[in-house]
Amino acid sequence: MDVMKVSSKSKPNSIAGAIAGVIREKRRVEVQAVGAGAINQAIKAVAIARGFIAPSGIDLICIPAFTDISIEDEHRTAIRLIVEPR
Repeated sequence: MDVMKVSSKSKPNSIAGAIAGVIREKRRVEVQAVGAGAINQAIKAVAIARGFIAPSGIDLICIPAFTDISIEDEHRTAIRLIVEPR
């Protein structure tokens, strides 16, 4: 499964376009974010992607989960959003 990493500086429209492209191609994508700002941008991107995909008759769902990651040898908890068609 593809993993898209989102930061607080990511542009939601750009991430949404990437999500829509991967959904059309592979039917599933994982969006990963650490921190409130990054999670905010990720959620907005998923909502925008739903609008991009809806005209083709696909309804997206988002399954949130926690995941442990390592950034520069520091253990952090990230939010993982699994996005797939319903």
